[in-house]
Amino acid sequence: MSKRTPIATAVGLLILGAGITAQAQEAAAPEQVIVTGIRASLQQSLNQKRNSDSLVEVITAEDVGKMPDKNVADSLQRLPGVSVAAAGGGEGSFGENDRVALRGTPFGLTLTTLNGHSVSSGDWFADNIVGGGRSVSFSLFPSELIGRVTVHKGAQADLLEGGAEGVVDIETRKPLDFKKQFNAQFSIGGVNSSNSGKTDPQINAMVAWKNDTNTLGILVQGFHEKRTLSRVGQENQIWYDRVEAGSPIAKSIPGSTGAMGSYLGGTAWFEQKRTRNGGLVDVQLKASNDLTLDLTAFHSHLDAPNINHNFMQSVGRFLSSSTLASNYPNGAITGTTANGVVTQLNATVPANCTACANISSAVQEEFSRPVAESQSQFVNLDAKWRVNEVLTLNGKLGTTKGLGNTVSGALGVWMPWTGGGYSISGAGSPVIYNTPGADKFSIGGNQATPYTYGSHVTANDKETYGQVDGTLKTEWGAVHSLQFGGRVAEHKRDLTSIGINALPGLDSAANLPMSGLTAFPSDFNDLGAKGAGYWTFSQDAVNGWLSKYGNYSGDLKQSEFTIKEPTQSAYVMGNFSTESLSGNFGLRVVHTTEEVNRYEIGPSGGFEPKRYSNSYIDFLPSANFRLDITKDLVGRFSTSRTMARPELGMMAGVDLRDVQGTGNVGNPDLRPIRANNFDLGLEWYFAPKSMLSAGAFYSALDGYVTYGKSTATFYNQLQKQNTVYQVSTPVNTTAEVKGLEFAYVQELPKGFGVNANYTYTLGAETGKAPGSPCGALTNADCTLIGTSKNAYNVGAFYEQGKFSARLTYSWRSGFLNGTSRNSAAFQAPIGTLSASIAYQINDNYSITLDGKDLNNPLVRSVIHTPGAMDLPGSLYKNGRQVYFALHGKY
Repeated sequence: MSKRTPIATAVGLLILGAGITAQAQEAAAPEQVIVTGIRASLQQSLNQKRNSDSLVEVITAEDVGKMPDKNVADSLQRLPGVSVAAAGGGEGSFGENDRVALRGTPFGLTLTTLNGHSVSSGDWFADNIVGGGRSVSFSLFPSELIGRVTVHKGAQADLLEGGAEGVVDIETRKPLDFKKQFNAQFSIGGVNSSNSGKTDPQINAMVAWKNDTNTLGILVQGFHEKRTLSRVGQENQIWYDRVEAGSPIAKSIPGSTGAMGSYLGGTAWFEQKRTRNGGLVDVQLKASNDLTLDLTAFHSHLDAPNINHNFMQSVGRFLSSSTLASNYPNGAITGTTANGVVTQLNATVPANCTACANISSAVQEEFSRPVAESQSQFVNLDAKWRVNEVLTLNGKLGTTKGLGNTVSGALGVWMPWTGGGYSISGAGSPVIYNTPGADKFSIGGNQATPYTYGSHVTANDKETYGQVDGTLKTEWGAVHSLQFGGRVAEHKRDLTSIGINALPGLDSAANLPMSGLTAFPSDFNDLGAKGAGYWTFSQDAVNGWLSKYGNYSGDLKQSEFTIKEPTQSAYVMGNFSTESLSGNFGLRVVHTTEEVNRYEIGPSGGFEPKRYSNSYIDFLPSANFRLDITKDLVGRFSTSRTMARPELGMMAGVDLRDVQGTGNVGNPDLRPIRANNFDLGLEWYFAPKSMLSAGAFYSALDGYVTYGKSTATFYNQLQKQNTVYQVSTPVNTTAEVKGLEFAYVQELPKGFGVNANYTYTLGAETGKAPGSPCGALTNADCTLIGTSKNAYNVGAFYEQGKFSARLTYSWRSGFLNGTSRNSAAFQAPIGTLSASIAYQINDNYSITLDGKDLNNPLVRSVIHTPGAMDLPGSLYKNGRQVYFALHGKY
């Protein structure tokens, strides 16, 4: 049987479906059909896309629980040109889509708004708290919030600036938009996670009421959702480094000097309990026929305490150094080198080994976060005033806040030297570690006492804004209306970091929580690597030990910062239409001021405050054209200049690895990212609830952020002194993104329907920033962060009578996830399978069964180092999730 490509499959479905549809239309007499359910949402989405003057993708949700989606990002991943990731950085996957990006660019270049206004969010993972600040965490927004989501791929002057590659606007439902006076919906169910074996509750409810005269409406919505996560994984990227000349490995393995070796890496078991609570209140008042007020308040809180059990082998670290085990007997080490990597390493324990007393074969680190939370909230007042027949004014006034808060601490135990080693067979396979005694608790070797490190990191993100927009009807020929407006806002972000301190007794092995000894689960066998049965401590045991022998005090000055960002903007936009051509053209002008305050080590060796201030003005023209070529064929063209401000954490954050002497350090002089964009598209609406489209896009980025290498001095918490680090620092450069998009959706007879889309993207840095991978004199790598060359989605649905079902598969090719020190981390290709089944019991009740990640995908990364073969990075499996619920509506 020949293998068909996704495009060939989609074309085949189109030809077959078109033929079936034609036959059905000929056989059936015309009749009025009221469409509901999946097909109703499909029809609404296509209608809104077709009627838009600019290039958009639209998702609507007539009822709660239409698709196997549990947050907004799940729904967006099925749109062409939209890519999602289950993490905000390199922390891996946690079984839930968390970030959204457009056209294969970093998440920070896509702006997310809610009901047209900005929205702040936070992260519970410390690296993202420190380095992020603009990209929204979609784990805070459940899918039940959706009234409609519009993805603006083409810019227009009335859209809020900040999305260099596009804007995602989440619209919630409004009480005065419901047809009935009283509406109530609820969903009561649970989720079973296969790895954890736990079943947790999922509860959502919404009540909407309006008075008889349709002048006052109130909507109240709430959600309470839990999920227990058990992620099995292997983390090898913790520390790859080069074998030093004169080290035991260099003396024993020919050709190993300068080759890459695994210094520290191994088994990682992540446990987390996620609880998402929150709600939305919307009060609409139609004070008169000409004045409407809409007050909306939203709050979402994710409580996600967790622990990462890291059993890391350190054989390579001690034997690769020319000083740590310099007198280790050469005859006790064997191995092989290939393509610049020590691929095989084995060390036995020689008799009378004096070096063995001070080295260790492995270290067990339980890194616990008893507090890990994120939060998003806003209060927004919308006003619409119809001044007269030609002028309408709209206003927004509001504030939004985001919180990221993590309390973390490690329980670390070094094991005695038992020898061992590892085997690397390629970037696509796990490293096979051999660590004798890994299944039994022991302590000794490099450090015979327990240790800790950690911090309490809190980031507060806040924006206060006000804006006025106007629409003026004109009699200027084809230009039928003029839109104009202005906006002022002040964005603030501050980060505080407090270190953990050891209390008396922490460094005593006698005080370890031995009653909490447990073992890694058997799910590790799914990875094809060792780990099942390794010893560790339970999360409760670690947290109890930390609370008794550690406390948090003393600011880590070098990690703290405050940023103030006042902005002012104004725009004007004309809307035009002729018999077949319509669109808009306009200009947005934006003034931004960046004030960064942080601490830096001064000449005295102590911390001193430092202030940086920059301001810039952007002129952002845009034009969008829609041509109705025929009744069913629509052509589009758009061009624009857009901008995105750099991630707040990139301007000030400091994230260090004290053991390795590496880290990421912010650059307060980063410029904004500006883009010149062009889009060309063609849409064929060849049948009801059906469409075939093709498009091309190009974006030239000036100010794109890459990472350069340098050295800098920071305070090392482990060494308790200032030390020199090798750091990656964000710098501006130039880049370009271009590609093609294809989409197909069709309703078929007898309740069936299919959809497919494919996106081809080429992205590359075009500048050669000094110190960056693209600026290297040899082995230059100009890969763009976040760009998957190929991505596709295929799906099918069935809806007939009381039964409906939906099956979807999403796939994206590998992409660069980030750079650190001498290496780059690439996310490997990944595909996810989801399904949903629903049965309508009667007019008021239905039941659903949803499955996410049904193929239990392997989330894998690859480490690329110039001059060496690619190496396995991280490998994770989160297991499958099955959701079941009873839905009611009145």
